[in-house]
Amino acid sequence: MEMDNEIKNSILKTGTTILGIVCKDGVVMAADRRASMGNLIFSKDSEKVLPLNDYLVFSGCGSAMECQKIAQILKAELKLKRLRSKTRPTVRQSASLLSNIQGSESAFILGGFDEDGTYSLYEITGGYLKEVKDYTASVGSGMPFVLGLLERQYKKGLTIKEGAELAIESLKSSTQRDSASGNGIDVFTITKDGIKKVVDQEILPEYRDAKK
Repeated sequence: MEMDNEIKNSILKTGTTILGIVCKDGVVMAADRRASMGNLIFSKDSEKVLPLNDYLVFSGCGSAMECQKIAQILKAELKLKRLRSKTRPTVRQSASLLSNIQGSESAFILGGFDEDGTYSLYEITGGYLKEVKDYTASVGSGMPFVLGLLERQYKKGLTIKEGAELAIESLKSSTQRDSASGNGIDVFTITKDGIKKVVDQEILPEYRDAKK
């Protein structure tokens, strides 16, 4: 029983880096690929930024199991809502629905574009819903390293290309200093033209002989 509690407590730590950046022509969402269990690197290829459909992208930090489960529930609930109302839920409505799905050990970011071509980004923490007007790194362990860089480098009016480059630099900052972030980088862009995965990188260790 003590071992079960130890494993549970380790799994529920918010070790990761996820982020979202609002640009003048869209939204950028990104994350690393490391899943940790206490001091153990449990997975090196965990996908933390997930397109839910053709207009919404979901990302979560906290319990990997909970994030995965809630993403599946939200996807199913959105399909039901669309069938019942005969209309596509807006990004705001989708974020509101996500805020009502209880996630006691996780926090989420949801981005997307509506049928009129507008785009938006939302952060959901403890059921609290907030529209993000500039950037967020949620509450993952990499947040302090990402926010420090974004506060210095973010400027209103960034293009989606500049936003993607800033997301890469932000993730590089956290993976260099946060032990719970690393192993890879995934970056998605969300514009009126759709969702695109623009960066898919694996971080590999390189061993070199020490210089004498």
